[in-house]
Amino acid sequence: MREHAEQQEAETASHCDVPVTAAEVLLEGHRATRDRVARSILDHGPSSAADLANRLGLTAAAVRRHLDGLAAAGLVESREQRVYGSRGRGRPAKVFALTDGGRDAFYQAYDQLAADALRWISDSVGGGKAGEEAVAAFARARFGKQGERYRETLRRAEARERPEALAEALSADGYAATVRRVPSAVAKAPAGAQLCQHHCPVAHIAEQFPQLCEAETEVFSQLLGTHVQRLATIAHGDGVCTTYVPAPGAASSPAQRPAGHGSDAVPTAGTSTEDSASAR
Repeated sequence: MREHAEQQEAETASHCDVPVTAAEVLLEGHRATRDRVARSILDHGPSSAADLANRLGLTAAAVRRHLDGLAAAGLVESREQRVYGSRGRGRPAKVFALTDGGRDAFYQAYDQLAADALRWISDSVGGGKAGEEAVAAFARARFGKQGERYRETLRRAEARERPEALAEALSADGYAATVRRVPSAVAKAPAGAQLCQHHCPVAHIAEQFPQLCEAETEVFSQLLGTHVQRLATIAHGDGVCTTYVPAPGAASSPAQRPAGHGSDAVPTAGTSTEDSASAR
């Protein structure tokens, strides 16, 4: 029964004209399944056709047809899968990530209003360095208030389980956060964690005002009780915001930096380096 439905869905997708706008892809009739495919990428980050098929209960062939339609409409793009740590043999898997247009099709973040407000804050104190610091102060206050809501939850968690507790709290606020454990560069040392945020409601604003990313990273450091390292951000063009959290008692290590980033100067919460600016 299910196979028949999937086959019928796949045939329908292959015989329909590809719409020319994002709204048509996500709103018209049978394209509700394409919406599910796009939403799964939004929630879980860049995904292969096989991953999407498993999550959605569809055949890989049906998923690929929907991905072709989404790509033709400019909502998704294919890329090589980013590898964390040592890369195995063989070609990297191809994954699909949402474009800016794909993200915009899901939500309206009132980006222009927010950008105008932050620019007004900067200009009201004369712009320049003073303006940057004024925006940073606003960002710290905003994320600090958000962090206060998480503090009690993290306080109750064991030190090793705090990344998962933070991910759960972030997900409740719409960040679609997950945690991936990664081995330490030192033999037999406890594993650290990568906190991944697959959705960022202020990504477009953070492109113009990196103070937002910096303030969020500082709050993560305070909540987790350790210096964390921001490895990637959606605002910088990455598919997922990724933050490395060292194991309790361990020093943070640039060795956990994902492949594809050239500099070893990984931004650490509370620091201001040239690389930390470029990573946003």
